[in-house]
Amino acid sequence: MYRVKQIDTSINLAGFSHWLRDQGVGHRITEESGFQVLWLDSPEYTDAVLAALEQYLNDPQVQQAVDEVNESPVYVSGRWQPAPRHAPLVLGILLVALVLAWVTALGRSPLAAALMFVDPQVFGWQTFAERLDALEQTLAAGQLWRLITPDFLHFSWTHIIFNGVMLWFLGSQVEWFDGRARLVTLFLVTSLLSNGLQYLVSGPLFGGLSGVVYGILGYCWLSQRRLPRFQFPPALVTFAVVWMVIGFTPLTEWLGLGRMANEAHLGGFLAGLLLGALLPAKKRPRRAAGHK
Repeated sequence: MYRVKQIDTSINLAGFSHWLRDQGVGHRITEESGFQVLWLDSPEYTDAVLAALEQYLNDPQVQQAVDEVNESPVYVSGRWQPAPRHAPLVLGILLVALVLAWVTALGRSPLAAALMFVDPQVFGWQTFAERLDALEQTLAAGQLWRLITPDFLHFSWTHIIFNGVMLWFLGSQVEWFDGRARLVTLFLVTSLLSNGLQYLVSGPLFGGLSGVVYGILGYCWLSQRRLPRFQFPPALVTFAVVWMVIGFTPLTEWLGLGRMANEAHLGGFLAGLLLGALLPAKKRPRRAAGHK
């Protein structure tokens, strides 16, 4: 155990301790000579925990937010377990993705071309100049839906299941705590930036919700530092970034996983960080009454 902070016993740290446990941060709080001492299982979380503790101790709104998260009806035994009624927008996105995966036969049907950034059967896209020209003609023809619809194009059930699980886990928290308007903003901005970057680099043969998932993760991580309300293991961000970096190497192809949409992951993550920096954190998570 690593000793990180000594606090007066007059301060009630029960809510903060509960929140740390929900975040997957191993810790203990002991008493020594009239003081409380916070210990962490691992030193890697020290800076983040101290920053969160500083907010908790000095900002009553943060204390209220943490307490309401701890008391939220969508937490079961300290874990985020929402029902469909808690995140109907995320559920709708997942259902659309599932239906289109079936309709397009996981990208093997000719209908898949209608969801791509540009139609690869109509335009050349091998060079950057060709991709720009194809995009200009596509937008001039009014096919604006193509900027978003690659999100719903998946090429394997493993692909859509992984994206779906991550989107449900993170997106449902954004919808519940920050509202549907915030989730729609995240979805649109991360889609545009992730799909656009991937297209400009490699062309239209890509798809999936991964860019949106990376965007929501980036938003949750940065916004969480301002106001604790989301629940996810701190190691999740590290894993996601490492996996994104690995995607830019030949390793995934050597392992038989194929080439990932690396630019979409990067574009989505950067878009999420940007929105996390620009959009104010909600001052107060909403109670269940607001969702009846």
